[in-house]
Amino acid sequence: MSPTERFAPEHPEHYFADDPGASSQRREVVLHLPDGQLALTTDRGVFSADEVDVGTRYLLLDAPMPPIDRPVTVADVGCGYGPIALTLARRCPQARVIAVDVNRRARQLCRDNAVRATLGNVVVAGPDEVDPAERLDAFYANPPIRIGKAALHQLLTSWLERLHPDGYAVLVVHKHLGSDSLQAWLEQSGYRAVRLGSRLGYRLLEVRPSPAEEPLP
Repeated sequence: MSPTERFAPEHPEHYFADDPGASSQRREVVLHLPDGQLALTTDRGVFSADEVDVGTRYLLLDAPMPPIDRPVTVADVGCGYGPIALTLARRCPQARVIAVDVNRRARQLCRDNAVRATLGNVVVAGPDEVDPAERLDAFYANPPIRIGKAALHQLLTSWLERLHPDGYAVLVVHKHLGSDSLQAWLEQSGYRAVRLGSRLGYRLLEVRPSPAEEPLP
């Protein structure tokens, strides 16, 4: 098995489909973190249904979190059944967390998991259900690399354009799935992309809009 195949989901065509074809078979996983744990219902046809994947765990362990002392709006792009969105909502109770996924089954799981965890600050939506005028203080993503490079770039650009000028994004991508080339593309596209760390082959990237050029005197 190649390194790339090792990190491929069992049914890669399903988890980023609107309506996954795999028959439903719900189960429960537990996300253990130093500051608490979450019981999460998963299902076939969603990303990493058998357990919270290593990349997501790494992001939740090491990524900078939104401020906890003021209201902010943050998004989890590609939320799946909700490990990132629910953790953000639990850690930052004043935050409004928008959990976004194209997969209807994943969205319903995320809703159910938010209710179960009594996290009322999570809003679950499909990409087209988010107001185009919505501006974000931050977004987090374990992005769906296997949708293809062009689609991935379009996806990330559409969300990066929603950031406030002082906003940021945090992405986790494995090096065998193109993290270094993605960082280079982001920088070539005018964003500031910094590697925050690396663990087990995963890169944790912080992406910020480039500052506006100073006006000429």
